[in-house]
Amino acid sequence: MSTSRFSPSRRRFLVVVTAGIGVAGAAFVAVPFVRSMTPSARARAAGAPVEVDISKLEPGQLLTVEWRGKPVWILRRTREMIEDLAALEPQLADPKSRVDTQQPSYVRRDTRSINPEILVLVGICTHLGCSPDTRLLAGAASGLGEDWRGGFFCPCHGSKFDLAGRVYKNVPAPTNLVVPPHMYLTSTRLLIGEDKTGAA
Repeated sequence: MSTSRFSPSRRRFLVVVTAGIGVAGAAFVAVPFVRSMTPSARARAAGAPVEVDISKLEPGQLLTVEWRGKPVWILRRTREMIEDLAALEPQLADPKSRVDTQQPSYVRRDTRSINPEILVLVGICTHLGCSPDTRLLAGAASGLGEDWRGGFFCPCHGSKFDLAGRVYKNVPAPTNLVVPPHMYLTSTRLLIGEDKTGAA
């Protein structure tokens, strides 16, 4: 008859210790795996609202910031730029910005902005997702002809947008550029990506 080297109580102790080491080892291996599945601080920040100081933005200047991995343009329009918007309407596909998905309901449809002076746009062409060039200067200096009144031009396929991000007729882009959710925290600070309705 064989006899065990260990008593029953000693055997139980060894089984418990071995099981405990196994659980600890599994946890040690699982932690990096689980951590790799949780979003990093950078990934979380990519979807977070972006606060922008526009106090130093001069009339006619454009500032580009990044929100959700996309360029967002903030343009301080001059009085002449704002006045030209109405004159361009016959050349535009959607001059009254009737496609509701392209801008929040609280922006003015004629200027596509909360404050007519400040335009906020996602700088992504609505055709195939290219980033258009900024061609803010009017006339021949823009490279788009004497009758160009300033705006945005997508060199990939020739889509053109005015200084409210409204698309011209007979170009590949089907809709106006997108106005993202945004709000004013103060007269000189914008929050891109969130508004008073909580939309993002």
